[in-house]
Amino acid sequence: MGQKRLLGAAAALCAAAGLTLTAPHTATAAPAPSPSPSSDACSYVSSDFRPTLTYGDTGAAVRQAQCLSNTWGGRPPELAVDGVYDTVMLKKIEWIQVCHGLPRSGVVEGRTWQVLYHPALDCYVPYPA
Repeated sequence: MGQKRLLGAAAALCAAAGLTLTAPHTATAAPAPSPSPSSDACSYVSSDFRPTLTYGDTGAAVRQAQCLSNTWGGRPPELAVDGVYDTVMLKKIEWIQVCHGLPRSGVVEGRTWQVLYHPALDCYVPYPA
């Protein structure tokens, strides 16, 4: 009975410290919560459907690109997922392209889709004013 009480107290202390008790005498750090949804949360189109998107386009593929850009580590600004490729989206896509060493075209095509699905942790290029 004393051992169970001791383990319960240890588990409570670990929980208070942000740790999880994984075995009777070991503790590991709890995983950090994700700051944004993963690309799995974006399901407006199949991940295999990667059409070329340009300013003025509309539809589900644009929603997918908007959603994916919001999961990207270099966040600003959060785009409205409304399916309209507007000037705010254009500016963000160009910034994401620059952050990855891609040509600043604003066109979402193969390489840009690739970085949207596999986002960088962060970008050290300042977001344009």
